[in-house]
Amino acid sequence: MGNNSGAKIQVGLIGYGMAGQVFHAPFIHSVPGLELARIRESRPANMELARQRYPEARITAQVEDLLQDDALDVLVVATPNSSHFELTKRALLAGKHVIVEKPFTPTSAEADELIQLAKEQQRLLTVFHNRRWDSDFKTVHKVLASGVLGSVVEYEAHFDRFRTAIRENTWKEEDTPGSGILYDLGSHLIDQALVLFGLPQEVYAELKVQRPHSRIIDKFEARLYYERVTVTLSAGLLVREPSPRYTLHGDRGSFLKYGLDVQEEALKAGKSPEGAPAWGVEPEHLWGHLNTDFQGLPFKGRVESEAGDYRGFYENVRDALLGEKELNVQPEQARDVIRVIELAERSSNEKRRFSFYD
Repeated sequence: MGNNSGAKIQVGLIGYGMAGQVFHAPFIHSVPGLELARIRESRPANMELARQRYPEARITAQVEDLLQDDALDVLVVATPNSSHFELTKRALLAGKHVIVEKPFTPTSAEADELIQLAKEQQRLLTVFHNRRWDSDFKTVHKVLASGVLGSVVEYEAHFDRFRTAIRENTWKEEDTPGSGILYDLGSHLIDQALVLFGLPQEVYAELKVQRPHSRIIDKFEARLYYERVTVTLSAGLLVREPSPRYTLHGDRGSFLKYGLDVQEEALKAGKSPEGAPAWGVEPEHLWGHLNTDFQGLPFKGRVESEAGDYRGFYENVRDALLGEKELNVQPEQARDVIRVIELAERSSNEKRRFSFYD
């Protein structure tokens, strides 16, 4: 896409539920060079909220209005997981660049079909793996790259919550394609692990339903096996006292990190990254603990966290559309996340390891 006139890239947002309200609209609106031009939403209360927050955007209840709007350059699919494939396919066939809320699609075969279609249409396709821009993950990435842990042999990441009740009137509690905690939170954990370590040799997992009357998988533990590193990923909804968010052990030291990136809480409270110089900055009590040996000098202490900022995702998409940078979240990477999820499901069902290339 060329944009020599300096005009803003016109973005249409399909879905103004939690994902649209909290994770997409505020960042589209706050990134220079992007304009949130149209929002599709059918629920009256959400439509009214969209009008209040983004009076410049046109609100519609019809997806077709966005698909047929020649002025829109990019469509963001922020709808229930089971609709990602259909809506993304329609958007690509309409000639739009597309950003899909994670997880990409319920199956890797669907993801492959969309990747091929995007190539045929010569359109950008990416997936909102925003937690690459989390404060804690950026810090873990930096610690690993620094070499202070030596050769890492164990990496463990948790994404736990405490929600005993079955939430009413939400598709996330329904047994539909792409539902359950492995798709919801696991997709973040898997994507981060693949960014750090690449594709695993083997996958093993246990998936469970722990809450009474739950219709979805609400607990999983997966292991990704590499030549030297074992990666353990876990998420559950019955964890009142959380484990460390990240635990890394190497032949020179260890790094432990508690807490969760502060952006989601701020966004849910109605705060915006615009005009917030301390956006995504973690309080000191959440900084990670490093225990290592540097050039023969034992060291124990806190590591100041990197600032988190989901604007980085949308800034990268803007720059990729302008031909200035490579796309950070490649659709093939998001497809590989779904492939790991599929192998985890097979592993849990058959109670054995699977090669990533099975």
